[in-house]
Amino acid sequence: MQTLILPGYHPTNKTWVDETANNLKFDGIIRPFYWMHWTDETKKFNATEKVILIAKHVKDEKLNIIAKSIGTLVCAMTTNLIPDQINKIIFCGIPVNDIREDEINIIKKCILDFGEKVLVIQNMDDPHGSFEQVKSFGNVKMKVASNHDYPYFEEFNEFLI
Repeated sequence: MQTLILPGYHPTNKTWVDETANNLKFDGIIRPFYWMHWTDETKKFNATEKVILIAKHVKDEKLNIIAKSIGTLVCAMTTNLIPDQINKIIFCGIPVNDIREDEINIIKKCILDFGEKVLVIQNMDDPHGSFEQVKSFGNVKMKVASNHDYPYFEEFNEFLI
């Protein structure tokens, strides 16, 4: 079993990726992702390219995916390519204010398709998308916070075990 950690767009998400990887408490391969544009501004972020890369590298292994912000879109798109490999998914901070309606629908469909295999955590007043904006997506757990930080490692562990 592999657990992929897919971060948000901004380079400050490297800290979240590292903290998440360091706080996971179960056996298996933990694979944090770091977007290329964080260190090379000539690289442009392309969600489709990320999806193809992920699908190519996970072979036939079962996967958990923890995704934050734009990583939620990458995750949802990946599940379309390899649905049988998905074990559990955690979405944090779905960025409804920053993505197109068709991309929001991809995330909604993923949540609907995977049902109980998905945990969605959204901060009440996340500036990239509030709890009110995403509560209709499915079983969304609200956190009382007004930022885009998602350090809920204990809950990640509880859900994935």
